[in-house]
Amino acid sequence: MKLFGLIGKNLSHSFSAAWFNAKFREEGIDAVYKNFMLSSVEEFTSLSKENELAGLNVTIPFKKVIIPFLNEIEESAKKTGAVNTIKFLDSENKFTKGYNTDYLAFSETIRPLLGNRKKALILGTGGAAFAVKAALEDLMIPSDFVSRLPGEKRYIYTELNQEIMKEYLLIINCTPLGMYPDVSSFPPIPYQYINSSHLVYDLIYNPEETLFLSKAKGAGAKVKNGRDMLIRQAELAWEIWNQ
Repeated sequence: MKLFGLIGKNLSHSFSAAWFNAKFREEGIDAVYKNFMLSSVEEFTSLSKENELAGLNVTIPFKKVIIPFLNEIEESAKKTGAVNTIKFLDSENKFTKGYNTDYLAFSETIRPLLGNRKKALILGTGGAAFAVKAALEDLMIPSDFVSRLPGEKRYIYTELNQEIMKEYLLIINCTPLGMYPDVSSFPPIPYQYINSSHLVYDLIYNPEETLFLSKAKGAGAKVKNGRDMLIRQAELAWEIWNQ
């Protein structure tokens, strides 16, 4: 039986195990998918030594910091600076290769919704945020990060005003704010300046509608959660593991 799984810190929000295990049952695949909660990325080494793994997904907060633990990374991971899928290329788990499927999954799920929206604000600066930025670059959409902390080529939340919100009609949440079980939190943007011209996309899929999306929808924006992206990301990971 092949063993796949997800590594991260808090995995109570994740649907990945349920999705993959249902797929294995329905298609008669001799495999199992498990959640592996790690307190630090250094535990990846012992995890891979103690288990005969075929592949892993990677989530918050390890998408960037996992890279030095891998033997090789594919072009999508180099471009985004983050890994969310790992393939084990030998039976002893000694050779690993990292990929980024967030990049393509986001691109495919947002493209049909873009309309004439030409600039994007990316909330957060973690691994998923860089995958989103790379996807937007390929779609010829300029984007800027928004963070709690100042930095080069980014806004901080307190800088966002009516003029900026009018200029950036695409807003993507790449932070964990609002993700189960912390469903009462949300990114501190000026929702009063959102209107029907905006498209607001949340990478979070649990809950189905975060407070971020609820507030944006209440202001008239078109909204989308991360469930379709999750499913496409899982499909792409499965293709990688079976190459």
